[in-house]
Amino acid sequence: MMRTLWAVCVAGLVTAPAGAGAHPHVFIDATIEVIFDAEGRAEALRIGWAYDSLFSMTYLAENGFDPDFDGVLTPEEEAALAGFDMGWDAEFAGDTYVLVGDAPVGLSRPLEPTAGYRDGSLVSTHLRRLSAPVAPGDAGLVVQVYDPSFYTSYLIAATPVLTGGAGCRVQVYEPDRETADARLQAALEELSGSADVEGEFPAIGAAYAEEARISCAP
Repeated sequence: MMRTLWAVCVAGLVTAPAGAGAHPHVFIDATIEVIFDAEGRAEALRIGWAYDSLFSMTYLAENGFDPDFDGVLTPEEEAALAGFDMGWDAEFAGDTYVLVGDAPVGLSRPLEPTAGYRDGSLVSTHLRRLSAPVAPGDAGLVVQVYDPSFYTSYLIAATPVLTGGAGCRVQVYEPDRETADARLQAALEELSGSADVEGEFPAIGAAYAEEARISCAP
C-alpha cells in the first residue's frame, strides 16, 4: 500500500536512484499504544505514523492541500485528509505485527483513522484490534513495526504507552543494523545485473524491524 501511495504522490516530481540507495523511500516515526481490557489482556493497538517532510510536502502539493503554503490545514482539509493512508490492499498487513512467543496474533483492519499536518509532517493514527484478547504471560507480547519490502523505514519514536495494563512494562529493542546491512548487501549481490532491481528488491525489511516487548506481572 505504501509503495502505491508514494508512487501516486511523487509521479513526475521525484526520481529515486536505482539500486540499494533507492531503499527506503519513505521514513516514518511510529508510536504504539497497547490497550488492555479489564482482565489485563491486550485487546487492541493504536498506531501512530508521522511521515518524513519530503513525503508530506509532496503528498500535500500533489493533492491540493495547503494551497497558501502556510503549513496549516483548515478544518475542512483535515477532515478530507482523514484516512488518506488507510486504503489498504487486501494483502497489506499494515506493517504492524504482533507475536506471543513465536506465535503470530491476527489483527483487524484499521479502525478509527485520524490524520493531520503538524510541524511539516503528515501524521495519522489508526486502531487495530487483536483477533482475540491476549494475556502476555510468561511468553510476553511483542509488537514489531516494519515494511517487509523495506520500501518504508519505521522507527519507534517514543516509549509505547500501556493503557490499562497494571503491572506491565515495555522495552523497545532496535535491530542489529550491521547484520541487517550485511544481509541486504548479500541479497543485492544476488540480483547483480538484473534489469529490474527495484521490482525484485529483496524482502529484507524484517531484518530492520524495531520492536516493543511487553511483559506483565502474574
